Amino acid sequence: MQRLILASSSPRRKELLENLHLTFEISGSNADESFDPGLSPEEAVMALAFRKASSVARHFPDDYVLGSDTVVVIEGTILGKPAGSQEAFEMLKMLSGKTHSVYTGVSIVAPEKKVNFYEKTEVTFWELTDDEINTYIKSGEPFDKAGGYGIQGFGSMLVKRISGDYFTVVGLPVSRTVRELRRAGLPLPY
Repeated sequence: MQRLILASSSPRRKELLENLHLTFEISGSNADESFDPGLSPEEAVMALAFRKASSVARHFPDDYVLGSDTVVVIEGTILGKPAGSQEAFEMLKMLSGKTHSVYTGVSIVAPEKKVNFYEKTEVTFWELTDDEINTYIKSGEPFDKAGGYGIQGFGSMLVKRISGDYFTVVGLPVSRTVRELRRAGLPLPY
């Protein structure tokens, strides 16, 4: 029987798939996460997701491999994960009081099929004080998250509103992913 392999070590993506009662294995991808700065956000997240899924699929040629990547875009600038406290501060200051876009690309690599798609959600932040930003940075939460925040954790206090799929912001648009896995031929329990 073909397996579902998550090409990610992200605890958030793991939890999202577990919430769907899916049986899967994890094989983290060590794929390069750089991308051509000339790519649109949509192209960048789909290319990164495909690179992650493809790098893991070489080890699981008979299975369904799921890769995903998320970026934050503000005023035409693509934000990945901050390298340190200063970069996290700059990112959060840039997002303060504004609406930004979160793009999550998903790639499914299976023996007979390759599927790539993305979802986009708009997120509006409250106007943040420097103290609020510094308190959030001290929590340690910003450092492994695109745009320097996690909507599902302590970072939820930064968010005024969202328009779109909440799970896209978390890192995996689960409803669309399930439909695409089913369309690609993976037997699902529902």
